[in-house]
Amino acid sequence: MERFWRLVHISRLDRYIIGKFLGTYFFSIILIISIAVVFDFNENVDKFLSRNAPLKEILFDYYLNFIPYYSNLFSQLFVFVAVIFFTTKLAENSEIIAMMSTGTSFNRLLRPYLISAGIICTMTFLLGSYVIPKGNINRIKFEQRYKNKTHNIFTNNVQLKVDSNVIAYIGRYDDNFKIGYDFTLDKFENKKLVRHLQAMTIQYDTLSEKPCHWVIANYQTRDLHGMREVITSGGRRDTFINMEPQDFLISPGQQETLTTPELDTYITRQKARGFANIKEFEVEYYKRGASSFAAFILTTIGASLSARKRKNGLGISLGIGLALSVTYIMFQTVSSTFAINANVPPVIAVWIPNIIYVFIALFCYKKAPR
Repeated sequence: MERFWRLVHISRLDRYIIGKFLGTYFFSIILIISIAVVFDFNENVDKFLSRNAPLKEILFDYYLNFIPYYSNLFSQLFVFVAVIFFTTKLAENSEIIAMMSTGTSFNRLLRPYLISAGIICTMTFLLGSYVIPKGNINRIKFEQRYKNKTHNIFTNNVQLKVDSNVIAYIGRYDDNFKIGYDFTLDKFENKKLVRHLQAMTIQYDTLSEKPCHWVIANYQTRDLHGMREVITSGGRRDTFINMEPQDFLISPGQQETLTTPELDTYITRQKARGFANIKEFEVEYYKRGASSFAAFILTTIGASLSARKRKNGLGISLGIGLALSVTYIMFQTVSSTFAINANVPPVIAVWIPNIIYVFIALFCYKKAPR
């Protein structure tokens, strides 16, 4: 029990390092994101003016959500910069030598670093899972309206499971008018087709108070009873089919607008329906945890690299740190692409950078001053 209280006790040294770590971390975020906002505004101001973007929407819908989104996205970079910067300064001022001369081991010195990493890990995960996705809704809408002018309004060859043993197919869907063309609905029993509905068009009823309300036009139904076949046809029919336009029309960045529980529900639902185009959603789901956990790995690497006093001072340590952090972000992007385009399981692809950098962290840890 006494050993437990010694482990959880926060000493003055711990508070000093935690304060330095978190202070430098938030200062680097403010500095770099401020520069990013200036560059982004300078690049897009002509678009905002030519498309009559209101100042209120620029400030509150775009930049108010731009700042937390990119701060969280590049949190690994800020962690690395913070650790390298303030630890190198401690080493240059011989503070780390003084700490170790009192009998403090490097393992003990690393403890407040990992506590700080745990605070950042928890904060980035909660923000990325529950807070930022809500803001991304307004940010992405603003970008589509005033910045990029791109919006996915068409999709082709949609096939999904809408009920037990019921498969729907739409040849082409136009979101402008909420209308699909070349629609079929097949029902199976014991792996045999028992009903086939084919319609020239199917349109989502946006005025209906009930969800999943569709109107099919110029349809024909074939009911198969053994060797007998009953054919019926009609010009218009209101029906409820368990599907919504957002189930098969995926807009750019849509996965970033869902909280983690919503992502989990969406992925499970789409898998049950046999919808294959969900790799980006799975990557986003697993990346939130992997990116947050990276704070521990990058903190260990940064502290191990910077704890030794060097003749070259801050420059060489900061250069190595920036190179490693940029390489980590590059690995993240490349591995995510493998999951989407090369059929690599998303959970493996997303965690590959962490696995590689764990070995780098172990190597740096062994080379750290004792």
